Amino acid sequence: MTTSIPLDAEFLQNLGIVAQDEDLLAKAVKYIKKLAAKKPDPTLMSKEEFDAMLDKAERQIARGEGKTFTNVADMNAWLNSL
Repeated sequence: MTTSIPLDAEFLQNLGIVAQDEDLLAKAVKYIKKLAAKKPDPTLMSKEEFDAMLDKAERQIARGEGKTFTNVADMNAWLNSL
């Protein structure tokens, strides 16, 4: 990656400046921890949530609220409309 060398050099230069100031260093550490913190994936769900979603879908289908398609083009058109 050709852009990594200039970025590395800039980072190290700025890191040297920050390292000489205790207040700046404390702020940098706090910010780096925030950047590095693992963010929860909002698309993940528990098994219980998944099972509840399936149960709800099954009840909707039993009431005739489900979607049916006679061909893939119609299904794709519906999905694209969401």
